[in-house]
Amino acid sequence: MIETDRLILRGIHSEADREQLALVNGDPRVGAWLAGTLDRAGSDAMADRINAHIAEHGFGFWAAELKAERRIVGLIGLMVVKPDALPVGPAIEMGWRLAPETWGTGLASEGAAAARDWAFAHLATDELIAFTARGNLASQAVMRKIGMTPDPTRDFDHPKLAPDHPLRAHVVYAIAR
Repeated sequence: MIETDRLILRGIHSEADREQLALVNGDPRVGAWLAGTLDRAGSDAMADRINAHIAEHGFGFWAAELKAERRIVGLIGLMVVKPDALPVGPAIEMGWRLAPETWGTGLASEGAAAARDWAFAHLATDELIAFTARGNLASQAVMRKIGMTPDPTRDFDHPKLAPDHPLRAHVVYAIAR
């Protein structure tokens, strides 16, 4: 568990956690940046994959719980990018997905900075990366705010998206220990 001023980053433990995460994953405003929304079954499958990753590696995309409300508002954390999964692998990826009502409040930067600090304190990695669709300027602003810099040599077209998909082109940011 990681604690910040406003957040607790932790595993997805309860049915209530899953319900709250499904609301985020099913929101079309969130899905617009992720090539689609997830229904409840898809969201639960994602939660299972995240919890399995945490069990295997000791970290993952943690549930982002607002302390004041004791409510899950999304995910923030770290994932292993396997060499064959994406053109940027192998790597440790930082990522976040938050409910739209939290956008612009600094929660993504607050949680991502905490995940970054945790990674460099606990993992034997010299670099973290983050990537997003070229047009996702808000996520890129979070990346810059937590000290990441663009690495255009690693930008890529997402292999799971069709060649004409508007989110296919991805930019990569990195930060060294």
